[in-house]
Amino acid sequence: MEGFIPSQAAGTAEIVFFDLETTVPRRAGQRFWVLEFGAIVVCPQKLVELESFSTLIKPKDLSAVALKSSRCDGITREAVESAPEFEEVADKIFSILNGRVWAGHNIRRFDCARIKEAFVEIGKPAPVSVGMIDSLGVLTEKFGRRAGNMKMATLASYFGLGKQKHRSLDDVRMNLEVLKHCATVLFLESSLPNIFNSKLQSSLTVTTRSRSNGKLPYREETSRKSPPISLGYQRSAVPYTRRSLGKMTESVKNLLCKSQGSQPLNTLLKHSHSLLR
Repeated sequence: MEGFIPSQAAGTAEIVFFDLETTVPRRAGQRFWVLEFGAIVVCPQKLVELESFSTLIKPKDLSAVALKSSRCDGITREAVESAPEFEEVADKIFSILNGRVWAGHNIRRFDCARIKEAFVEIGKPAPVSVGMIDSLGVLTEKFGRRAGNMKMATLASYFGLGKQKHRSLDDVRMNLEVLKHCATVLFLESSLPNIFNSKLQSSLTVTTRSRSNGKLPYREETSRKSPPISLGYQRSAVPYTRRSLGKMTESVKNLLCKSQGSQPLNTLLKHSHSLLR
């Protein structure tokens, strides 16, 4: 399955959700520079955060960083001028990533490549994962495009989780919450398929569109983390009210807590195991 790479060692490994913020090449021949690394280490049995780390990173070419970001929380040249270079934080990043299951949104296509490039550049071996969960591939296959396009910002909005900040640590925590919400919905649908699946199939009142002309311009608005979009229009049914769905899934988790003791998400993910397989 696209997005999920199993490993024999993955059963006992911790999961590390990580994200990079980078420069965006403006023309052919320019490279990506890593500007920020953020990660959380998560216990796979309880889905609780065990450790976190984030750092801004000063690129060797400061001119590649915008003086003023078009995003309100974006990273500017001034913000990274006094930050450590990648070589100074490489050992910490290695220790966070190496020997763990890697998780993130669109990491197979983007973040993994940037990490490998950064370590090659400083002449050190890159960290190695024991498995990989790319939520872009997993959710596209298991949850579908009911939330519109598969960008993290769109998924977060669908579940009422707030706006994506495009800062590494905030984004990986949002990624984990999106997965929890998707798992809850899949659990509900598998528990009462005659009710929820029929609603999913019959609801055509709210639709979303994504459009692409097939070009990939080098613009910040076209995020380097954006999932690939096929030509033309893509329409997908949205069976639930966007703002209310987040509240509904939170209520379900609260009910599960009351009825099943201190480990509701264990049972939840056990029944919705297809999300991560």
